[in-house]
Amino acid sequence: MLAKDLIDDTIIPAKTSDTGTLALTWMDEYKVNHFPIANNDSFLGLISEEDIYTSNIFDEPLGNHQLSLNNPFVNENQHIFEVFKLAASLKLSLIPVLDNKNNYLGVISLRKLVEKLAETTAIEAPGAIIVLDINAKDYSLSEIAQIVESNDTKILSLYITSKQETSLMEVYIKLNRMDISPLLQTFNRYNYSVRTIFAEQEINDDLQDRYDALMKYLSI
Repeated sequence: MLAKDLIDDTIIPAKTSDTGTLALTWMDEYKVNHFPIANNDSFLGLISEEDIYTSNIFDEPLGNHQLSLNNPFVNENQHIFEVFKLAASLKLSLIPVLDNKNNYLGVISLRKLVEKLAETTAIEAPGAIIVLDINAKDYSLSEIAQIVESNDTKILSLYITSKQETSLMEVYIKLNRMDISPLLQTFNRYNYSVRTIFAEQEINDDLQDRYDALMKYLSI
């Protein structure tokens, strides 16, 4: 999924002639801490709520405000994971998107990112989750997939986190089945260390509840 597919068309950018007070009003309306500034197709920057309060010139045009962010944006063809990386590193609530000629296309909201993350990781699909502890040198996606599929099960999504200062990786596998007892036995035969299992329906429902609570929080 690419950045251009995540653009929120409801958010219209501010102009340099708009005031800080007006920008704060729009931030409050969309429940964000940042807002894009663009004149026609020309992207001029991303102003933060803190920028406006720090400048203390609420009724002056945004063109007179100092921007603390160094013109952050993603290209329309960048992958959703790169969008997440920029949003996380700069703690952005909106991510501007430009085309290959640096024309402004729109912004991606944090809410839209969370919604697409749920789709990407299949959080809403029924099925168990297994977390494996694996040494980095022993990791083999093809072997894990072969073990899973040999038990008449499919991998819906898989992602990896690395533990700092160790060679261990945590491999999270979302499956399409709740009954995974035979699969667990196979992993044990292959000497895989199963750290955690989320296989009960009520646990899966709890994950859904937490996702729903996050989405509700982003709408406040």
